[in-house]
Amino acid sequence: MRGNSTKILAEKWPFYARNTTGVMMFIREYEPDDCVLLAQLFYDTVHTVNVKDYTKEQLDAWAPGHVNLDEWNHSFLEHTTLVAVWNGVIAGFADMDKSGYLDRLFVNKDYQGVGIAIALVTELERRVGQNSAVCFETYASVTAKPLFEKLGYTVQAENIAVRRGVSLVNFRMAKVISET
Repeated sequence: MRGNSTKILAEKWPFYARNTTGVMMFIREYEPDDCVLLAQLFYDTVHTVNVKDYTKEQLDAWAPGHVNLDEWNHSFLEHTTLVAVWNGVIAGFADMDKSGYLDRLFVNKDYQGVGIAIALVTELERRVGQNSAVCFETYASVTAKPLFEKLGYTVQAENIAVRRGVSLVNFRMAKVISET
């Protein structure tokens, strides 16, 4: 039965993996009921994972603890939005618009370094790239910059984002997938 259930999961969720320790991870499409959990994951991730690269003032400006859930839900539904589930727990999410702009990528602090971010970005690129995108772009935090470099993105410019009157450094990064 285990082999059958693995096959069914792999067909339902194209990016599905089970390792030798029984850990199961799959990527699925966003559902509106996810929005509150994703907003909390965003806040928690920014305030734990990014603490090594940004001040408390910058973290509070970036993720103050409240987002407009209606706006986030609308944005998630307009974009290709994927959710990574690890042993039944939402472990990360990412979204990309039709032009190839990756808006958000966040992975829970307890699931850093196990390949979730790479899996999310790879699957987004696959899906959006099929629909005529010729380049992927994002504004990567100082923390996320090495991940995007590993995925083949290059820095186009250092950027200063201003959130709630506070300046934060990030990087405009791009990955060309097709020459026009």
